[in-house]
Amino acid sequence: MFKDIRNFFNGMAFGVTEIVPGVSGGTIALVLGFYYELIEIVNHFAENHRKYLRYLFPFLLGNAVGVIVFSSIMNYLLTSHSFPTMSFFMGLIAGVIPMVYVKAKEPGRGFRPGEIALAALPVLMLVIISELKSPVITAPAEIINNMGVPFMLFIFLAGIMAAMALVLPGFSGSFVLLLLGIYHLAIYSISSIRHLLADITNVPLMLDIGKVLGPLGIGIIIGVLLMARVIEKSLKNYYRGTYLVILGLLIGSVYALCKAPIVFQSGTSAAILVAGLATFLSGGAISFALGKKQI
Repeated sequence: MFKDIRNFFNGMAFGVTEIVPGVSGGTIALVLGFYYELIEIVNHFAENHRKYLRYLFPFLLGNAVGVIVFSSIMNYLLTSHSFPTMSFFMGLIAGVIPMVYVKAKEPGRGFRPGEIALAALPVLMLVIISELKSPVITAPAEIINNMGVPFMLFIFLAGIMAAMALVLPGFSGSFVLLLLGIYHLAIYSISSIRHLLADITNVPLMLDIGKVLGPLGIGIIIGVLLMARVIEKSLKNYYRGTYLVILGLLIGSVYALCKAPIVFQSGTSAAILVAGLATFLSGGAISFALGKKQI
C-alpha cells in the first residue's frame, strides 16, 4: 500500500513537470529516485506485465492528476508568480547536479578532454536552443477549428520529439513543445478537459481535444519507448559517458531556464527577487538532500 501511494505521488510530480517549460520529468525522476526503475519498466513491460502494472497503475493515475489538476494551478503560478515559481524548479535542477557529477567521475582521476567535450556539447546545444525565439500561439481555439491532417501529423511528430526530451534528465519536453509552437495549444486542450468532465455530452469539445491530444499522446508514447531503450543501452554500455551527457544537459537547462521569457512574465521587484532566491535555495536543498541518498 505504501509503495502504491509513493508511486502515485511520483507520477503526480512527474506530471506537473510535463506542463512546466524548461523542467525535465527525467530530472524529477532522478531527484525522487525512480528514474532507473521507470526506464526498466518501460523497456521490459512485456516480460512481466503483471508485476509492472502494479507499479504503473498508481503512477499513471498520479501522472494524469498532476497534468489535469495542476495545469490550472501552474498556469496561475506562472502568470502571477513566475519568477519564484521557476526559481524553485531551477533550484531542483541545480541541486541534483552534484549527484550526477559524482556518478560521472571515476575515483582517482580527472576527466579526459573527450569526456569534458561530452558534457560541454549538451551545454552548448541548450545555450543555442535557449537563444531561439519560440513561436507564440495567440488563438488556440481558432487553430483547432482550422486544423487539418498535415498539422495533426506535425503534432504527432512534436509529441515524439518532446517525449524523447522528457525522458532525458535536463532536457524538457514542454520546452521542445514551446519551441515548436505546440505548447500553448497542448495546455489549452488539457485545460479544456475539466470543461468536458463538467459536460461529457459536449461532443464538439471532445473532438477538439482529441484532435490535439490524440496525435500528441500517441507521439509521446512512441518517443518514450524509443528513448527509454536508448537510455538503458547507453547506461549499460557507456555508463560514464551517459552521465557526462546528462550532467551537461542539467547545467545547460539551468541556463536555458534563466533565459526563458516565462521566468519574468509576471514582473520583478526587490521583494520578488528575494522570494525567488528563497525558492531557488529551497528547491536546491530538497533535490540535493534526495540526491545525496542515491550516491
